[in-house]
Amino acid sequence: MGDVLALIPAYQEAERVAGVVSAALARLPVLVVDDGSTDGTATVAAAAGATVIVQVPNQGKGAALRAGFAWALARDVEAVLTLDADGQHDPGEIPAFLEAHRQTGADLVIGRRDFRRMPPTRRLANELGRRAMSWAAGRDIPDNQSGYRLLSRRLMAALETSQETGFEFEVEMITTCIRAGFVLEWVPIRTIYAGEASHIQPWRHLSSFVRIVRTTRRTVRTPLP
Repeated sequence: MGDVLALIPAYQEAERVAGVVSAALARLPVLVVDDGSTDGTATVAAAAGATVIVQVPNQGKGAALRAGFAWALARDVEAVLTLDADGQHDPGEIPAFLEAHRQTGADLVIGRRDFRRMPPTRRLANELGRRAMSWAAGRDIPDNQSGYRLLSRRLMAALETSQETGFEFEVEMITTCIRAGFVLEWVPIRTIYAGEASHIQPWRHLSSFVRIVRTTRRTVRTPLP
């Protein structure tokens, strides 16, 4: 396997990002994309050993991920493993993603969480989202919002023209993978919640999710050119 990069999008995570960076560095080189934080996230991440990109102003998680993909595509990086900066993803599980990629050649490996271990409101939202996305995609999508993922170089390239800047970009990854006829795999991961603040705006999130589900339903059966 060629070079794999851990990519951590971060916004206002100065208190948590160092631990995530340190643990991930034990397994992979780390790139942090600081999405316009004002709390010193970039400084803390760099001190922990990460390469850091800063984008100002705050543009959304999707934009941060695309900035990281562009950085990786400009270098000899075969695949990128994305994980959140808030500690919800255990870097100790990185080998499971690498092994799934090695064994199957998957272009997208997504960490599948156990919804039963989530707080009730998040459990309901994720279960409804799972059902909606499975309907739209015409196949079972066990977890469409997990940010713990591994993407191949060719999938990153296929996403270069995306206009999604928020969480919708992670849904678009799935749609693009299916439309391109790429391989999609899942690995079980721990479900971790430790009282971290959510950056999601519920009503905006819902309306955006309905839009992306409709788009998925309309486009997923149309192969990419």
